[in-house]
Amino acid sequence: ACFIHLTLLPFISTAGELKTKPTQHSVKELREIGIQPDILICRADRAIPDDERKKIALFTNVSPEAVISAVDSDSIYKIPSLLHQQMIDEIVCHKLNILAKPADLSSWDKITDALKHTKHHVDIAFVGKYVDLTESYKSLTEALIHAGIHTSSKIKIHYLDSEEIEKSGTKALADMDAILVPGGFGKRGTEGKIKAIQFARENKIPYLGICLGMQLAVVEFARHKAMLKNANSSEFDQDTQHQVIGLITEWKSSEGIIEKRDDSSDLGGTMRLGAQKCPIESGTLAHKIYGAEVNERHRHRYEVNNHYVDQLIKAGLVVSARTPFEQLCEIIELPQDQHPWFVGCQFHPEFTSNPRTGHPLFKAYIQAALKHKQSKGSAS
Repeated sequence: ACFIHLTLLPFISTAGELKTKPTQHSVKELREIGIQPDILICRADRAIPDDERKKIALFTNVSPEAVISAVDSDSIYKIPSLLHQQMIDEIVCHKLNILAKPADLSSWDKITDALKHTKHHVDIAFVGKYVDLTESYKSLTEALIHAGIHTSSKIKIHYLDSEEIEKSGTKALADMDAILVPGGFGKRGTEGKIKAIQFARENKIPYLGICLGMQLAVVEFARHKAMLKNANSSEFDQDTQHQVIGLITEWKSSEGIIEKRDDSSDLGGTMRLGAQKCPIESGTLAHKIYGAEVNERHRHRYEVNNHYVDQLIKAGLVVSARTPFEQLCEIIELPQDQHPWFVGCQFHPEFTSNPRTGHPLFKAYIQAALKHKQSKGSAS
């Protein structure tokens, strides 16, 4: 076995030094339960001086070369190279008696080089209700950064509170290169998100709606283009006249009957979870991005109401992908002769993004943002 212990070395500015006592104490606690760390990874905001490294090694019974400095970095993608430079991989292999080839971090070097040498700058309006805790959207923000790596773009994410947009309007969106509304649950802040979507549609700003962001794009389109007054989701308004989003069991049949779920129903039973394949209509923007088929992960309960789809299509909405059996909406978009880039997807593409290749949807989104930025520059 190889025990690796991650610890913190706080810097006390008044004393002007890194404090090693917390590390010594945590190792002491581990040894009391029979665990002797083989490697210490020490988080700090600066490099560990050699004398402090030797001191830590002495008091923790760890060899000095196994006391690894993990300095705060502006990108997590720089960490593998940082650890490799201190030979942590060789130490682990030696401890486990593994004969391994030298590590090839060339792909990581390309990633960090791309992050360091960007050619463009993109401002993304990220409209949500959990923006005070940005880690709530970690997968999504990383997917945007991945797309930035592969478009030579530095991504600046502006986290905008949808409740504030509800109160104060869309002024904060005016200078953005693209707008994104992520997934979420609950009514709070939804009208602000709808205002942001309407602003993106009317001002031809690239828009990406994910999960709830797609559903609210459908609500916005239903209200303002399909003229379905007060259209809404049953998640937010059970009494809405036009339930364009709802649980499948709440949809009205041709006889006008609604099959309601009761309190004993299993909530999980109505969720669509995991990866699912779906064909994509040719000639659509989604087809240009994905090709003939999409295979993405889902986590949602509400769907676009199929009984309204034809009406929405007549009003100009494009449904570019539906599930093969239930014909549930997976991707919606606007015709490119009406809007340069407006896409909503019911799934979560951020779950399949990675820094080495990025994700086709996010790369296309950032490319659209760059085009919009350039068009603004030429117009001015």
